[in-house]
Amino acid sequence: MTALFEGHRPLVAILRGVAPTEIEAIGTALIEAGFGMIEVPLNSPEPFESISILAKRFGDNAIVGAGTVMAPEEVDRVIDAGGRLIVSPNMNPNVIAQTRKRDGLSFPGVFTPTEAFAAIEAGCHALKFFPASLHGPGGVKAIKAVLPPHVPVLAVGGVTAQTIGEWLNAGTAGFGIGSNVYKPDWSVAQISTEAKSFAAAYDAAVQ
Repeated sequence: MTALFEGHRPLVAILRGVAPTEIEAIGTALIEAGFGMIEVPLNSPEPFESISILAKRFGDNAIVGAGTVMAPEEVDRVIDAGGRLIVSPNMNPNVIAQTRKRDGLSFPGVFTPTEAFAAIEAGCHALKFFPASLHGPGGVKAIKAVLPPHVPVLAVGGVTAQTIGEWLNAGTAGFGIGSNVYKPDWSVAQISTEAKSFAAAYDAAVQ
């Protein structure tokens, strides 16, 4: 496991649609289930408030941040709220540069080798292949073969607990898990159950 993940499983919980009133209970459930990386997409209700709550409550034992970050000024707001993880749906060199400037962790979204190499040149910490389901493990493996081996690749979109092993065998280092671990209408108990399933699947796959 790369040092980038700071000892956590390379599983990022994507909480699209989460509200500040529920974020602490959900964060507790995720961390207890084995997730140490939590992303609040910026198209969620009051995302910066949720990030601030997560950072204050769990910042010492989790990597907290935002998804759908598409502008440098949004990077600043995430960092000012206490977040560190900056995840984007696209490859924007200005967002990567600002993330680096603010000592955040840059995980831009890419789909092609051209985008991947541009993101690496811009200084990203890891690559988010999205939507990974369109490539499949075989497609990601083919692109990963030409990328610098020190740059971790995360698969986001369509990853299930049952397919984690296939993705790892293809060279994927980690995963962003969205609707398979969180939906706005799910109970905390259901979120916990699904998160534990992913953590157990990852552990079994890397043994």
